[in-house]
Amino acid sequence: MPNGQWYPPEWPDRIRALAAGELTAVEPRRAATVMLLRDGAAETSTGSAAPESAPGTGSCAAPGSTAGPGPSVHMLRRRASMAFAGGAYAYPGGGVDPRDAEDAQLRWAGPSRDTWAARLGTDPASAQAIVCAAVRETYEEAGVLLAGPDATTVVGDTTGDDWEADRRALVTRDLSFAEFLDRRGLVLRSDLLGAWARWITPEFEPRRYDTWFFVAVLPEGQVTRNASTEADRTVWIRPAEAAAGYDKGELLMMPPTISTLRGLLPYATAAEALAAAAGRDLTPVLAQARLTGTGELVLSWPGHDEFTKHIPAEGRP
Repeated sequence: MPNGQWYPPEWPDRIRALAAGELTAVEPRRAATVMLLRDGAAETSTGSAAPESAPGTGSCAAPGSTAGPGPSVHMLRRRASMAFAGGAYAYPGGGVDPRDAEDAQLRWAGPSRDTWAARLGTDPASAQAIVCAAVRETYEEAGVLLAGPDATTVVGDTTGDDWEADRRALVTRDLSFAEFLDRRGLVLRSDLLGAWARWITPEFEPRRYDTWFFVAVLPEGQVTRNASTEADRTVWIRPAEAAAGYDKGELLMMPPTISTLRGLLPYATAAEALAAAAGRDLTPVLAQARLTGTGELVLSWPGHDEFTKHIPAEGRP
């Protein structure tokens, strides 16, 4: 039975074109995505503004959900019409706003920029921008804000017309994240994030991202909602259930998504997973493709053998 690995049909032609020098790889754009975790039951939400209940109060469970150990993770399904990974399940995330690297006065709490730079393998300004992207995109797409009035607190309620107006201004980039925090009198809580993995979109993809994956625990008092125009469905689902859906071919995912989901399986609570992030390897994962003497394509992701594809000279794997 085929699994749910996202595999665009145009990849073989693009791989061969790249190998023949007929295609130039584009520079990957820096991005961040967040695996938002909580302890509690799985739930499903649909629609562009549907709120999701607090843990244990939802009336609509994800397909095949069961009560059991382990945290749930917040995932969204990208609309089938999306040019990149349409129909695939992913986490809230998006590209870096260059303004976030330039603002030295951005309100910040938690590990320093230098500490984050060492962890992420970048310079301090880039590290600031990547962490900002993780926090901002989680707010833009899920309505959850990892920020508070000071270094020891987190805002409890981000609902209301005034919050929504600011969120939309962030989405359109009419408001920078630094301006948003300053307007609200908040500080970014970088200590609420844990860096989990780093994946780079293959060179033969026309849309490329150098993406840092983070974990975070849903702050007390906040609830998620589908605030993204790019998603038609959101779920709180246990990683084991999501992985089982992928293995059965029921849930479509890109390799980084299912890989990071499997990485959550050993942890009994959201807090345990967050604590484990400090020991995670952030060596970038980049797909490799080679042509055999028979014209077969072998597509692989180093260190992740389950994603290897053998593509005949003509046809799909």
